[in-house]
Amino acid sequence: MIKAGIIGGSGYTGGELIRILLNHSQAEIDFVFSTTRAGKKVSTAHPDLLGLTEIEFTGEVNSNIDVVFLCLGHGNSSKFLQENDFSEGTKIIDLSNGFRLEKDAVFQGKEFVYGLPELNKSKIEKADYIANPGCFATTIQLALLPLAKAGLLGQDVHINAVTGSTGAGVSPSATSHFSWRNNNVSWYKPFTHQHLREINESLKSLQAATGELFFLPNRGNFTRGILATAYTKFEESEDEAVKLYKDFYSKAVFAHIAEDPINLKQVVNTNQCHIHLHKHEGVLLITSATDNLLKGASGQAVQNMNLMFGFKESEGLQLKAGVF
Repeated sequence: MIKAGIIGGSGYTGGELIRILLNHSQAEIDFVFSTTRAGKKVSTAHPDLLGLTEIEFTGEVNSNIDVVFLCLGHGNSSKFLQENDFSEGTKIIDLSNGFRLEKDAVFQGKEFVYGLPELNKSKIEKADYIANPGCFATTIQLALLPLAKAGLLGQDVHINAVTGSTGAGVSPSATSHFSWRNNNVSWYKPFTHQHLREINESLKSLQAATGELFFLPNRGNFTRGILATAYTKFEESEDEAVKLYKDFYSKAVFAHIAEDPINLKQVVNTNQCHIHLHKHEGVLLITSATDNLLKGASGQAVQNMNLMFGFKESEGLQLKAGVF
C-alpha cells in the first residue's frame, strides 16, 4: 500500500484525485494540502465526498511520501518545489503545464517524462517524475497519434474542440459563471492555444515533418468533457484508417475506436477516450471525446501512478459514464 499526498486539494482536479484514490486498492491518501482550508474537512470543498471520508485539509507536507500530486495553478509547481523538499524516493506527478515541454522537462535535476501513456508507456513505467498532459492536448493527440506514427500527417489539420466550464478551473470568472455560460457558446484563443506546443512536440516525435495544426477551442454550456473533431486529407480508405487506429491502440486500456458516431456523454465521468473515424471525398474526419477532469487530468495522473508503481493500469479507474 503506497501513501499519496495531494498539493492543492480544493480545486476540481484535487477533488477528482481524492475521489479516485479513496477507492484505489493499492494507494491511500496520507495528506491533502491546502493553504486556505487547513483544518477543514475535504467535504467542505467537495460536498460529493460527504460521508465517504473524514480527511481534513492540512497546511503541512509529509516529505517522505511515496507519491505526490501537484494540483496547483499553472506556474506554481516550480515555486512549490523550490520551497518544499521531498525524499529521493518520492515520485512526483505534476498536473500543471510547468514541465510538459522539452525545454522545461528538467527542473532541479529532476527529469519529467511527458505522461501520455498511449505514447510514452515504457518511459512512464521507469519514471520518477511525470508531467501530466493538458486536457485539450490529450484529446487531440489521441485523435492524431496513429496518423503521425504512420507518417500520414503531412497535410494541414483543422481541429475544432469544445470543453466544459470546469476546464477554466474552480475560481469563478466572467466566462464561467452560470448567467454567461448557460445557453451560450463561444470560441477563445483561436489558433494560439497553449496546448498546441505539447501536441506538436508529441506528433513530431513520431513524424518529423507534419502539416500545420489549425486549432479552434470553444467554451461549451456544460460542465465537463471535451469533444474534438479534426479533419485532414487522407488518400487511403476508411477501412484502412480504422485498421490503422485499432492496431495503434490494440494494447491501450483507455483508448477505443467506435464503429458508430460518438457523443460526449459516453465518456464523461470516466477515464476513457472514444474515437470515431469518417471518410468523405478524400478527407478523414476524426472525432475524439474525453472527460477533461479525468482522462484530461486526474484520471490520467492516477493511470500514470499505476504504471510507475507497477500496478494494474486501470486500477481505481473502472468508472461508469451516465449516458441517460
